[in-house]
Amino acid sequence: MDADEVNEALLKLNSNMDQLFLIIIGMIVFFMQCGFAFLEAGAVRIKNTTNILMKNMMDCAIAAIVYWAIGYALAFGKESNTFIGYSYFFLAHFPTNQVAFYFFQFVFAATAATIVSGAMAERTNIYAYFVYSICITGFVYPVVAHWVWDPRGWLAAEAPWDGVFYMDFAGSTVVHAVGGIAGLMGAIALGPRIGQFDAETKVRSRIRGHTIPLMCLGGIILFFGFFAFNGGSQLAISNEGDGEVVSKAILNTILSGYGGGIVAILVSKIRTNKFSLPQCINGTLTGMVAICAGCNVVEPWGALVTGTVAGMTFVAWSEGIFYAGVDDPLDAVAVHLGGGLWGIIAAPLFATRLGVFYNWDARAFQFLLWNIIGALVICAWASVLTGVIFWIMRFAKVLRVSRETETMGLDEVEHGEKAYEPDLIGVLQEMNEKQSRPKYSSKEELGQANKNFKAEEL
Repeated sequence: MDADEVNEALLKLNSNMDQLFLIIIGMIVFFMQCGFAFLEAGAVRIKNTTNILMKNMMDCAIAAIVYWAIGYALAFGKESNTFIGYSYFFLAHFPTNQVAFYFFQFVFAATAATIVSGAMAERTNIYAYFVYSICITGFVYPVVAHWVWDPRGWLAAEAPWDGVFYMDFAGSTVVHAVGGIAGLMGAIALGPRIGQFDAETKVRSRIRGHTIPLMCLGGIILFFGFFAFNGGSQLAISNEGDGEVVSKAILNTILSGYGGGIVAILVSKIRTNKFSLPQCINGTLTGMVAICAGCNVVEPWGALVTGTVAGMTFVAWSEGIFYAGVDDPLDAVAVHLGGGLWGIIAAPLFATRLGVFYNWDARAFQFLLWNIIGALVICAWASVLTGVIFWIMRFAKVLRVSRETETMGLDEVEHGEKAYEPDLIGVLQEMNEKQSRPKYSSKEELGQANKNFKAEEL
C-alpha cells in the first residue's frame, strides 16, 4: 500500500468516525424528548397527562416528515442565498455521507418544536398543535438555522465588519429563543387556563403539576442530553482539536447549568423561605440554555458567571411573565427565551481573546453588537410568523379546546385514555388533599410538636 492509498484510507476512516460521532450524539439529543415528556407530564395535572405525552410523541413524528421534506432544504440546501436554501427537498440527490449530519440537525428541529408544547399545555386543541409543529419545523426554525449555521447565511457571513461573526455555537437563539418566542406567542393567544386567574379577587395563583418525581427525572435526562447537545455541535471528532472543543463545551455546560440551579434555589429560599425543586430544575436548564451560544469559546470561569446570571434571569422572566398574566405551565419561556437571550449576550462578553472582558475595544463591541442585532431579528422573525399562525387559529376557533373539555380534562375527551387507572387517580387525589391540609394551625404548634418528638427520642 503506497502513501496515496494510506492517505485515502485515513480520510475514509476519519469520515466514518465523524459520521458515527454525529449519529451517537444525535441519539443522545433525541433522548432529550424523553426528558421533555417526563418534565411536562409532571408539571401538568393528572387529567392532562396523556395529552402532553401525545404531543411530545407527535413532535418527533411531525418533524421527521416535515424536516425531511422541506426543512433541511431550507436550512442547508446546497443551492442557497443569504436568506434561505432551496435544494435537497425530500433529500433528493442528497450525498449519503451527509445523512448523519441531517440526522443531527433533525433532532435539533424536533427540540425547537417540543419547547412550545410546554408553554401551551393543558388547553390547546390537538389539531392546532399539528399546524404549528408543521410550521415551526418546516419553515420558521429552518430559515433561522440557515442564517446562523450555513456558511452562506447572512448572520454567518454578512457582518458589516471583517472577521466578525454571529456567536451561537449550539443554539441559544437558533433553537431555544425560537422555541421560547413561539411558546410565548402561543400562550398569549391562548390565554390562561381556567383557575389561573380569579376574576373576582384579581389574584393570580400558580396551578401545580401532579408529580414532582416525574419532573425531576425529566430534568436529569435533559441535563444529560445537554452534554451531547452542546458538545456535539462541534459536528466532528476526527480533526485536530475537535476533542478539546467537545470536552470544553461539556465542562462549560456543567458549570453554567449547575451554577444557574444553585442561584435559582437560593433565590427561592430568600423569597419564600423554601428550597423549591422545580426552581432548581428550571434554573439549571436555563444555565445550560444560556451557555449554548458560547460553550466552545468561553473559559470555565465565564461559564460559571453565565450560569449564575442565568439563574437570576430565569427567576426574573418567570415572575415577570406570571404577573403579566401569561400562563406558561412549564416556565418554558423563562428557560428557553430568557436563557437564550442572555446566552447570546454572554458569549461575546466572555469569549476568550475576542470578548469584551478581554479586550474592551471596538472589535469586541462589534461582536457584541452583531449578536444583539441577530437576536433581535431572529425574535422578530419567529414572533411575527408564529403570532400570525396562532391568532389566525384563535379567530378560526381552532386554537383552544372548549371550556367543558378543559374542565373535564383533555385525556378523557381527546384521547379516551387516562394516564392512570381510576382507582389510582382517587388515591393520588386523596393523598394530595391530605398533604395540602395543615396538620398544625400555627408555627407555635409545629414547634411544640418538634420539641415533643425530640423529648420522646431522648
